[in-house]
Amino acid sequence: MTDLKPVVLLVEDEAQMRTFVRLALTAHDYRVVEASTGREGLQQAAAHVPDLVLLDLGLPDMDGLEVTQHLREWSTAPVIIISARGQEQQKVRALDAGADDYLTKPFGSAELMARIRVALRHASRIAQDPASAVVTVGRLRVDFAKRLVFVGEAEVHLTPIEYKLLAALIKHMGMVLTHKQLLDQVWGPGHAHQMQYLRVYMAQLRRKLEENPAHPKHLITEPGVGYRLKSDA
Repeated sequence: MTDLKPVVLLVEDEAQMRTFVRLALTAHDYRVVEASTGREGLQQAAAHVPDLVLLDLGLPDMDGLEVTQHLREWSTAPVIIISARGQEQQKVRALDAGADDYLTKPFGSAELMARIRVALRHASRIAQDPASAVVTVGRLRVDFAKRLVFVGEAEVHLTPIEYKLLAALIKHMGMVLTHKQLLDQVWGPGHAHQMQYLRVYMAQLRRKLEENPAHPKHLITEPGVGYRLKSDA
């Protein structure tokens, strides 16, 4: 049964952080493979084929963005960025390059484990066909087969753009999507700088779906980065 435990690759050059993360992971029955440089991380990824990667951006030999790009050439394992404050644009670039989520240092073990669980659940859902699914998030229910949206028992009419935006967030539920990713998925390439579209439609979605649009429980803003559909509010 030991071999069935998920393997997490931790790529982090700070010894204290590696110890903290290792203890948190092993306490929750994850197997941990460690690397202190980007090159070592890529070697360990090839050797162990991890189920998930925790990746620091500030590595001594390679930028974490470069590591992410190399990983995405062959691996679909979720990549969670662990980064110090003040590196917002680096996080955005890493997410746009294929990372799935990020945590800002310092963070607690409970938040770390919650993000890992979300990432692994998301990875396990990728093979499923969302067109035949009914997804429930709090009082929100979306029937993809019939393209119907409900809040409680009341059907809510969404415009085609609003529906595409909600569908993109549901597809990556619990994960952060950057502004560029959402603009590309909903409006198409060439709209990456038209942020006003995204702000307007997100505000409209909140008015239609959130109990209190000014303090949303599910359609969460990640300041300077993008948006996340939170399922555990």
